[in-house]
Amino acid sequence: MLEGPLAKPGVEPPVGSLLMASPVEDLVDLLDLETIEVNIFRGAQPREENPVLQRVFGGQVAGQALVAAARTVEPERAVHSLHAYFLRPGDMTIPIVYDVDRIRDGKSFTTRRVVAIQHGRAIFNLAASFQVPEDGYDHQATMPDVPPPDDVPTMAERLEAHGLDWAAHPRPIDVRHVEEPVWLNHDSGRTTQHVWFRAAGRLPDDPILHTCVVTYASDMTLLDTALLPHGKTFGDRGLQMASLDHAMWFHRPFRADEWLLYAQETPSASSARGLAQGSIFTHDGRLAVSVVQEGLIRKHDQ
Repeated sequence: MLEGPLAKPGVEPPVGSLLMASPVEDLVDLLDLETIEVNIFRGAQPREENPVLQRVFGGQVAGQALVAAARTVEPERAVHSLHAYFLRPGDMTIPIVYDVDRIRDGKSFTTRRVVAIQHGRAIFNLAASFQVPEDGYDHQATMPDVPPPDDVPTMAERLEAHGLDWAAHPRPIDVRHVEEPVWLNHDSGRTTQHVWFRAAGRLPDDPILHTCVVTYASDMTLLDTALLPHGKTFGDRGLQMASLDHAMWFHRPFRADEWLLYAQETPSASSARGLAQGSIFTHDGRLAVSVVQEGLIRKHDQ
């Protein structure tokens, strides 16, 4: 287990203390929270050169909210599902306050509701359910047959092939697209994509940290899938995109610093909304997580 503030509420670094040695260590610190009062926590923002020009990344607020919920739950109870709504854009220039409502503590299940607050208004809410480990029936979907991560180009290699620089923007998550990303070639007709990902460095052993890192990473590529059939990408002019809701179910143990395959598909887009769903498999083929997200995809006149 992690010997540090993520696993031990009440032993907190100063808010905004994100000067770490590597991007993945910055992410671990970002997912740590300061305890303000019973059931109230505060999350720092990442260090960015131009924070006023950016919104809070959805995976960040979801991951921090899950940390807040887990801080109020007995450690032997693991999160098995979360359901979240993105209500307002987050402000990168100030911390986020997380207010936890201890809705229920049952014999087998624990339920928490978390509201993320900035400027006195809710920007995000999350409901999470935790369960005591139990035995039961076991079956799963089959992992897609795709090339292993070592045979897939790195993000740096893909960008350099298109004359783009990646070295100046290190990231805490190593993401490798099996197919060429739509934002590089704008192909159309596909409804699926496959992405290998893992934390770009070794993580402590705390299981909730690994769950929160995967929650963070699950928002990085999923909504892009809803644009695949149309050959569009989030950076296109005249296109407004934002996550609306996000749901995850955690089926089996995993480590976020070992390769995970994110198999994504889009069943529908309509009414300026796109739906995407994903299955996250461990490298040896176990289905670890299921994800569904709906997002705003609004077209404007160019």
